[in-house]
Amino acid sequence: MADERLQIEAAQKDPSRFADLYEEHFERVYAYVLRRVCDRSEAQDITADVFQQALANLKRFEWRGAPFAAWLYRIAANALADHFQRTSRQSPEAPPEESSNDESYDDVERRAALFRSVGRLPADQRRVIVLRFAEEKSIREIAAELGRSEGAVKQLQWRGLQSLRAQMIHG
Repeated sequence: MADERLQIEAAQKDPSRFADLYEEHFERVYAYVLRRVCDRSEAQDITADVFQQALANLKRFEWRGAPFAAWLYRIAANALADHFQRTSRQSPEAPPEESSNDESYDDVERRAALFRSVGRLPADQRRVIVLRFAEEKSIREIAAELGRSEGAVKQLQWRGLQSLRAQMIHG
């Protein structure tokens, strides 16, 4: 907590230091947003907006002992509300599903840890995992895109999942 407070104070004095806070909190904010919009492109846009708003309002942030992530989640919740309000006006016949704010902090942290773990996989495994689960492509589509056999893609997927399991269990 003390380190986080020092990071915030440094960023308030020198906005270029905000990059450290961004790096530390990006995955958890992105996971929080993605869980609610279920569309990668929209989640990326909303997450970018959250950090732009956080940077623009950083001078007004007051340390009160709560994690900086809580402030970011509040900004994200407001950005999501704005997003759903805009999308409901654009297509009133299909209102967006009510976003659930009951996801616990632990769930968001687990999702952020998963994003970090995927980022640590070897490049081939990471690419297969992202294509398969984030982009929801079939083994056949991935094989064609990567110029590999379906068996090779299945092996990369299996190894990637094994590595992720090990990372998530052993930290």
